[in-house]
Amino acid sequence: MNFSSRLLENAVAEFSKLPGVGQKTALRLVLHLLNQSQEDVEKFSYALTRLRSEIRYCKTCHNISDQQVCEICAAHKRDRSIICIVEDTRDVMAIENTNQYNGLYHVLGGLISPMDGIGPAELTVDSLVERVKNGDVKEVILALSATMEGDTTIFYLYKKLKDMPVQITTIARGIAFGGELEYADEITLGRSIVTRVPYENTMVK
Repeated sequence: MNFSSRLLENAVAEFSKLPGVGQKTALRLVLHLLNQSQEDVEKFSYALTRLRSEIRYCKTCHNISDQQVCEICAAHKRDRSIICIVEDTRDVMAIENTNQYNGLYHVLGGLISPMDGIGPAELTVDSLVERVKNGDVKEVILALSATMEGDTTIFYLYKKLKDMPVQITTIARGIAFGGELEYADEITLGRSIVTRVPYENTMVK
């Protein structure tokens, strides 16, 4: 792609680094910004700068937060006896949008994937175990994507938690195998949470 400006080319190159954004889409976004007022572009830039420099992660569940403890963990009306384990913040948002769950969360920060060099040590597994040990947790929901990495992570967590006095459940397989949790429609995801089953019942004997 030929550019009439080095500044334009550099801006398109940066936008192209975003997931799912090719050069044509990047160029369209950059040209859109050029048509905006200086004030609007500065607001856009300031929002991104603040996001990167000021964002925090909840010290309890590791969800993205503005404070040391996120709004979900701080809410008194949430059921603190249930922890829903998810891969990342996008999954928290997806489950919250179903309005079918009122417990707490634990964000792993990824899935076990030896091919990508991601093992249990790179995830927030240790803090999860401590939460279950030290809290009044009665149930842990393993709400991870129905992929090979998701199933590997679920099995690992099951082995870590199975000897603790806590019920271990997994979301019902309304989610197709190989499907990412964040892309499931709200009705299917909501039903999967409501109709969760004990993890032992899903294991191959």
